[in-house]
Amino acid sequence: MTTDLSWVLDDVTNVQGARHAILVSADGLLLQASQNIGRDDAETNAAAMSSMQSLSRAVSGFVASGKGIWKQTLLEYDDGWIFLIAAGSGAYLAVSAALDVDMETMSMRMQKQVKALGRALSTPARQSTGADA
Repeated sequence: MTTDLSWVLDDVTNVQGARHAILVSADGLLLQASQNIGRDDAETNAAAMSSMQSLSRAVSGFVASGKGIWKQTLLEYDDGWIFLIAAGSGAYLAVSAALDVDMETMSMRMQKQVKALGRALSTPARQSTGADA
């Protein structure tokens, strides 16, 4: 059974200026794509975002003398932005947006959804039945 994670993407794509959103596994597999991006484009970008987070982590020491911890990557292009953040263990959330997007709103919305995603995907610890196994 595949978990429907579209609610995560629906919320971030509702930010004015958002274009596309994808959830990506650490190895570059597409986990979920927003409705406004084709499957082929989403898969291509998933692989690229996986590489981008890997590069971002690799140079994190450049920020803090070898002690930096990657939090978010922000890329600027002529026509817009890409936001990339960790979305739990081995997953990443990437959003493309127009140049006029409110960057603080987008970043905060993504952080909020990542926290909600973590709660939704976590499994509560089993309660002991009192019987010895």
